Amino acid sequence: MIRSWPKRPISGFVVLVMLATLSASARSKPEVAPESTSLAGQLLVASPDIGDPRFDRTVVLMVRHNRDGAVGIVINRPVGNQSLASLMEMIGEDPGGVEGRVPLFAGGPVEPEIGFVLHSVDYHRAQTLDIGEHLALTFTREILTDIAHKRGPAKTLIAFGCASWGPGQLEDEIARHGWFTAPADPELVFDDDRAKVWQDAMARRVRQL
Repeated sequence: MIRSWPKRPISGFVVLVMLATLSASARSKPEVAPESTSLAGQLLVASPDIGDPRFDRTVVLMVRHNRDGAVGIVINRPVGNQSLASLMEMIGEDPGGVEGRVPLFAGGPVEPEIGFVLHSVDYHRAQTLDIGEHLALTFTREILTDIAHKRGPAKTLIAFGCASWGPGQLEDEIARHGWFTAPADPELVFDDDRAKVWQDAMARRVRQL
């Protein structure tokens, strides 16, 4: 299932925004929320009544949300562990001396061959996208090399694929109570028991009510 990694940086999420726009349904679009209501940096927590088995009990960290659509990474769908050496081989790098294994996650149904690394903000490259004050995302091959050689961020979550919505589509799903929102923090994103992430994120939403 894991096949590749971008050979070049994808600048400014242009490709993902295009995918989100193309995947939007032909339904008439609801009023699009202004930029000030962006959910970037927050969690989307699937409602028990979401009605889409692809997102059953999922928690999505939103990394981009504006008038062009939305993009997020599912953080509670682990798919197994893989050796760092094999990841190095996959991106065409020398695996010599590389040890250890890392968990991999299914980040969503869109572009499952593209890898993304959510990480702590102690690491930054030119292509890194800051997500609030405490989280960031990088999706170039160099971050995997840095992780393999122990030059990477202190906290990471490696995912393949993402979730995306066209203009107004996410707002429509939230209005129909398909999703709740909750604050995100590094502990829940990186350290919480993956089997409990949905429950814990839902509890954060309940405390907001």
